Amino acid sequence: MPKSTRRPLFVRFLFWGILLVGIPSGIVAFTWLATLPDIKPLARTNPTATALMEIRQAQAEEKGQPGRRKWIWVPLNRISTNLQRAVIAAEDASFFNHEGFDWEGIKDAAINNLEAGKMKRGGSTITQQLAKNLYLSSERSLLRKAQEALITRLLEHHLTKARILEIYLNIAEWGHGVYGAEAASRHHFGKSAARLTKDQAAWLAAMLPSPLRYDPIRKTPTLIRRHNRILRWLHKVSTTQPTKNRER
Repeated sequence: MPKSTRRPLFVRFLFWGILLVGIPSGIVAFTWLATLPDIKPLARTNPTATALMEIRQAQAEEKGQPGRRKWIWVPLNRISTNLQRAVIAAEDASFFNHEGFDWEGIKDAAINNLEAGKMKRGGSTITQQLAKNLYLSSERSLLRKAQEALITRLLEHHLTKARILEIYLNIAEWGHGVYGAEAASRHHFGKSAARLTKDQAAWLAAMLPSPLRYDPIRKTPTLIRRHNRILRWLHKVSTTQPTKNRER
């Protein structure tokens, strides 16, 4: 008799516990998912601004600066394949082989971070960086990483690799108020992105982890080592899609 009365009580307790915790959690999760950006228009429509640009604008205004923006959008076929390959080699060598996440890169980054005793490398792919630059704040939290992961999957689902690369190369930060390959090429080398040499492309790709620190291009030992490494990678990395550009 005690068992028969105890079991329904436990079941009722479990049921109400799940109900009380599950429903609010579900509402929060649904609300959070509803705030995710609509990726589909990006297949044919270029973004008019990015979260990173707005963050930089706010930072400039806090310092009483105008926050001028140099940004010229060009299609992928007007960006030198030298730069396309250099950026892929430097930022995401397996770009055309993964679906948004480079698990080997993440593992290697985790090992390096553990050995260093701090966060030095993130293992982010080009698609992850695109998600972050387009839509997210610069805060570091589990919630933001979860948002980044979901947006990354949406980008990979709705956009071709060529389109992802095109958008990334057009919104990447390459100096103070300098965004995109065309503005970067003109700012740093006085020429269009279509005419970049391998050497110039390697310098721009080498800047990407710290674009503000190296504006104008300051050939520090660290940047020189990275530049030389990228030039070597250019001869090893085999990519096909960037050399067959077409607007999608």
